[in-house]
Amino acid sequence: MLKRALFFATPCSLKLRDGQLVFHTKEAPDIERLVPVEDIGVVVLEHPQTNVTLPLLNALSDNNVAVVFCGDDRMPNAMLLNLDSNRTQGEKYRSQIEASKPLKKNLWRQIVEAKIRNQAALLRKLGKDGDLLKPYYMNVRSGDADNREGIAAKVYWSELFGRTFVRAREGDVPNNLLNYGYTILRAAVARALMGSGLFPAFGLFHRNRYNAFPLADDLMEPYRPYVDEAVYRLYAEGRTELTREVKGELLHLLFVDTRFGDLQRPLDVGLTFTAASLAKCLAGMQKKIACPALE
Repeated sequence: MLKRALFFATPCSLKLRDGQLVFHTKEAPDIERLVPVEDIGVVVLEHPQTNVTLPLLNALSDNNVAVVFCGDDRMPNAMLLNLDSNRTQGEKYRSQIEASKPLKKNLWRQIVEAKIRNQAALLRKLGKDGDLLKPYYMNVRSGDADNREGIAAKVYWSELFGRTFVRAREGDVPNNLLNYGYTILRAAVARALMGSGLFPAFGLFHRNRYNAFPLADDLMEPYRPYVDEAVYRLYAEGRTELTREVKGELLHLLFVDTRFGDLQRPLDVGLTFTAASLAKCLAGMQKKIACPALE
């Protein structure tokens, strides 16, 4: 089932009533709006004057909703995730912890190849030279031993946004749009991982003592080009500020079509396919991760 994404950018109050998220704005306190909690996948709380009750947060957590909290700068700052969202969670955790290095390296190889293929596909879709990346996604080595991901990224960004563009978190526009889009994607990936019984803190490749979700950073890689496409179009239209409308469009990324062979599903649903396949790979039930193919 396709879940809804809710974005609260104005002062409002949110509470729980009969299994539904109930909210009203300060501008219209007498008008209530209701959304069934079971229909929600992601909630973004942006405005500092947002009031939310503990029963609602618990209900959202029980339904594996990724709740994103924004800081004073109105950029995503933290996430609320359920710690018990899968009945076989303990078993899945053990499979993650006990996964061998060769298995992790093989899985990372698949992820890197899928990412670069999607980057090449996006370049072609936008009328650019996607064949520049063909040498990098062909025959990726186990664990991406020769760092084809990093080398391909330099070629990719140069072709996508021009030779002067540098991808950096604190860099010039459209880095601000990319940062926001990736944060939304990361939250959705973390939610999908938890729903599959996997713990985002146990990564395959990404590892940092200050990073609580390295596995989400691993698994989101093949999906990044979907963010890049949306940002490219916004940038081409001259929309470089993170306005309410732009943030809404980036949040809508969760509903763009993704393809898995002959099967087409919204991105948010596709993430569940990828996370579930990773859980099976770690458990020794299959060898290939289900990654989307950008068209």
